Amino acid sequence: MSEHRRKLPQPEGGGRASARRAAQPRPGRGAAGRDVVTASHSGPYAPQPAQGNRAAQRGNGRGRGAGTATRDKRLINYPRSDRDGWKRFVPSWKFVAGTALGFFAVITAGTGIGIAMVSTPDPNKAAEAQNNVFYWADGSQMVATGGSMNRQIVPISSIPRSMRDAVISAENESFETDRGVDPMGVGRAVWNMATGGSTQGGSTITQQYVKNTYLDSDQTLKRKATELFIAIRLGVTEEKDKVLAGYLNTAYYGRDAYGIQAAARAYFGKDSQDLNPSECAFLAAVLKGPNLYNPDGGIGAAATPALNEKRARERWSWVLDREVEVGRMDKAERAKFTDADFPPRVESEQARGMTGQIGYLVDTAKAYVMKTKSITPEQMAMGGYRIKTTFQKPRVDALVKAVEDTRNGFIDEKGRPETDTFVQFGSASVDVKTGALVALYGGPGWDHKYFSNNANSSGVPVGSTWKPYVLAAAMEYGTQNSKGKGISADSKYMANDLTVINNREGKPLRDASGAPFKQKNESPTSFGYVTLNEAMEKSINVPFAQLVFDVGHDKVRAVAKATGILEESVNPNNDASFALGTSTPSAIRMADSYATFAASGTHREPFSVTEVEKDGEKLTGFEAPKAQRAMDSDVADNITKVLENVVENGTGKKVQKLGRPAAGKTGTTDENKSAWFVGYTPELSTSVVLFRTDPNSPDKKLISMKGVGDIPSLHGGDIPAEIWTEYMGEALKGLPVKQFPEAEDIGVTADSAGAPSPTPSAVVPASPSPSTQPPSSPPASPSPSKGGRPTCPPWKLYCDPDTTRGNNNGGANTGTSTGTSTGANSGNTSGTSTGVIGGSTGSPSPTQTGRPGRPGGITGGVNDSVPE
Repeated sequence: MSEHRRKLPQPEGGGRASARRAAQPRPGRGAAGRDVVTASHSGPYAPQPAQGNRAAQRGNGRGRGAGTATRDKRLINYPRSDRDGWKRFVPSWKFVAGTALGFFAVITAGTGIGIAMVSTPDPNKAAEAQNNVFYWADGSQMVATGGSMNRQIVPISSIPRSMRDAVISAENESFETDRGVDPMGVGRAVWNMATGGSTQGGSTITQQYVKNTYLDSDQTLKRKATELFIAIRLGVTEEKDKVLAGYLNTAYYGRDAYGIQAAARAYFGKDSQDLNPSECAFLAAVLKGPNLYNPDGGIGAAATPALNEKRARERWSWVLDREVEVGRMDKAERAKFTDADFPPRVESEQARGMTGQIGYLVDTAKAYVMKTKSITPEQMAMGGYRIKTTFQKPRVDALVKAVEDTRNGFIDEKGRPETDTFVQFGSASVDVKTGALVALYGGPGWDHKYFSNNANSSGVPVGSTWKPYVLAAAMEYGTQNSKGKGISADSKYMANDLTVINNREGKPLRDASGAPFKQKNESPTSFGYVTLNEAMEKSINVPFAQLVFDVGHDKVRAVAKATGILEESVNPNNDASFALGTSTPSAIRMADSYATFAASGTHREPFSVTEVEKDGEKLTGFEAPKAQRAMDSDVADNITKVLENVVENGTGKKVQKLGRPAAGKTGTTDENKSAWFVGYTPELSTSVVLFRTDPNSPDKKLISMKGVGDIPSLHGGDIPAEIWTEYMGEALKGLPVKQFPEAEDIGVTADSAGAPSPTPSAVVPASPSPSTQPPSSPPASPSPSKGGRPTCPPWKLYCDPDTTRGNNNGGANTGTSTGTSTGANSGNTSGTSTGVIGGSTGSPSPTQTGRPGRPGGITGGVNDSVPE
């Protein structure tokens, strides 16, 4: 029985295994037996390649049998399992169609949800601009601006057809037929924001209307998506007239006017329904950007009244032409409006509300806030800001009184109309310890239709007030004659009138005719060789015209910029007149820069705002700017010593009436087109500038001040010094008298080529560490020794004023280091804004560890061996 139960052995190749093998498909490409491998010489049972199994293992079997056996279980067959090599990554049409359908479904659903979730804009809410409130430094209110004229919404029937035509022609020709969005414009905006580029608003009127309701929101991708959904909703649900009326009722037109009705009242003193086609084209032009197209001017160097007026006229003319081009105005109507018909505007309500200096103070503070927090003019116009400034009302009043008293005492426009008209004043006062602007004088006032801030405008050359930077660079860097060591103010230079100036290679500069360039002084006096101290005292041109080449123009620029002078206001030319003040910093920047000397070489950026609140929350970023080391303290203190001598014995002697230690420099430019006095005490640094320009002239050219105040040749030591002295006396009244830090002897005596004394002489630093603390008692001799030079009689304003004053920049022919003449007159324009107070001055110089004449001073990468 056991034998019957035992499984009988099967012959090899037979039985059930044989049957199974027979049932399986033979190796090959298909079940039909194509390409069957025949028996080899090894016999019928030799092993054959398992092609189907290998293909299945690879997941890309090419036969139907193999594919069936290794079916891909992925939801999405990508990369494709039924293809080899690169073909695996070519999507099938089913995959492409399915993906597109799914994406469309998601977008459709998302758009539907987004549209359902957003609400339409409320033009009444958008037009409710709030006041901006400005405060004095002591916390008392200065003024509240904005908000009063931006609340009236008008229906489309009160907006003339000419206004609608002008805006549609200029901004969105397809407005009446589009669906509220421009896909290409949206794509550009989204891409720019997603990649960190500049933000862009919607390009259609509908999108602009939506944007106007979100002025207080952040410029983010989320906000852009919200705007898009709202625009799409408006495009399919609202009538075009309602959208257009909403846009025109919420747009910002400048002059604190929000909406078409407010704009019509602000610019033309009439209701919107009474606007004519020319006025409508003007308002459509202003919509391009009020900060740049409002003829009153705006904020920034490119937004002066003159430049804005020019842009507004060009845009106005273009809008009218565009209306003809798109068929919304016929040519005959367009021909009625010539350039002479540019619409006149009424006096700004905004200007009437800010009399005296308030307009300039508010403008300065607004610029600082907008720069610090990247706020647009439109956002600022919406209001709601509480801004505490650094301006001290008693000192502002003192500065205004000083200007008006001096103007009344010197200027007689009725008696001397040929000389005393169009005289402009500008001034700024900075706290030495902090850099805070405590007072400024910008002009007669917005209420007198003078909108340019003379305290914060460039275009007026600073004259000889630039010379201290040349001397400071020589003390810090040395000259070609000092073997890399800083030089002393006792170094001697030729000072005779019409002396030939040599470049850094020792070759004469050339004038326009090719002859050697000769620098002019203001007088033909033969001074011979004088020390740089005496050259500064008498403001002689020739020594500084040569010294700038011996030092290097780039090194002087480095010193000036380290003290706060903005690069865009610095003369870029390497000519002789560069040393004599052809650069055009603002009064604010000059006062702040000289404060660096008063603070022993420590610079602080000027600032005008200390606190800002919005919606009850304090904004960050308004802390006082940090101090930066601009130059070695001994260099700064020696400049102060030299400028004290200017006050004690030189061109600034009128300042002695202040009765306390003071240092400063006078400055006068070619043809008496400007006159400056910039000076300081240990507490305050103040600059005063005078110039003449017709504010109604298109080019705002400077006019000679010869004869102004019945003075044949007006200098910085005259009217500017008078204003400076009166203001500083009142501003410092009651404060204890402080002394400047005692200046230690520094540098080497390195005379110019041809000087009779040996060059260079020994180094004379007295101690290894600079003294930065004021002495316990006044120094015995406040003015520096002049080395045996004749002294000035105490009853004279100048040492022989007919022969020694050398404030003039030497004429239009300046001479250059390349052997050619620039032929440039020193400054013809004024009123160009320097930009936001507190803006960047470039990279401040690092803290210095070395003393003048030693390594470690200001570094600028300038190679002394390279001719300039």
